[in-house]
Order: sequence, then C-alpha cells, then structure tokens
Amino acid sequence: MPEKLASVHWEGAGKTGKGQISTETGALKDYPYGFASRFGDDRKGTNPEEILGAAHAGCFTMAFAFALEGAGLAATKIDTKAAVRLVKDGDGFKIDRIALELEATIPGIDEATFQKIAEGAKAGCPLSKALASVPEITMKATLAG
Repeated sequence: MPEKLASVHWEGAGKTGKGQISTETGALKDYPYGFASRFGDDRKGTNPEEILGAAHAGCFTMAFAFALEGAGLAATKIDTKAAVRLVKDGDGFKIDRIALELEATIPGIDEATFQKIAEGAKAGCPLSKALASVPEITMKATLAG
C-alpha cells in the first residue's frame, strides 16, 4: 500500500507564528493554521484536532460501509461526526477523548445487528487502532428511518 503524504510549513514562534498544511491530493493546499485557530476563535484556519477528527470519522465511516457490505447490507445514508477534546496536561496538552456519532439509514437491518456492525467498525478502523492511546473513544450509533 502506498504511503499518504501531508506537509506543514511554519514560520515564527509558537503563539505568534503561522503555519500552512498541505496534502498530496490537494484537498488541503497551503491551508492556514496557528495558535488562534487551535486555541482561539479564528475560524479561517484549521487545527490538528479537527483534521484528526475528520480523518477518524472518515475512516470509521468507510469501515462501517465495508462491514455492512460484508453482511450483505447497504446504507442509503451514513453521517458521522467526531468531536476531539484537547485538554491541559502538565505544561502541555493531550487528547483525552474522541466522541464519534454515527447516524445511518439502512434498509433491512435490525438494531442489534446495526450496533454490532458499528462497534466492530469502530474497533477495526485503522485510525481507531492508531489512536488506541486516547483514554476514551466513544461511539453513539443511531439507526434512522
């Protein structure tokens, strides 16, 4: 499997500096980030936690769709949110929780099967595995329809 690449360019000090994040696909191209978009109210930039949340939500959703397919089912709609919490930890910070919320419309599935497939996708997605050091990764799965 090929490696996926991302890069960052940063200029200046931690609190006053500015950075730009790029991905090889161009989905992010010199996208701004800095202290204000991470810890303040700057909504023009991004931050590592929301990028991590988007990646985790995307990975989990895809794992869920593949698991449904393996069970002979298909969703007509899957919506996932990920909330990543950054907290003070001594002189620094740490991520102490990621809360995933999944809502899906799946014809012909019962609640127990839905929950089992969702839990399996959460445990099995590569980003959940990579983030195993996060003390709390929760999931709320809602079957719509």
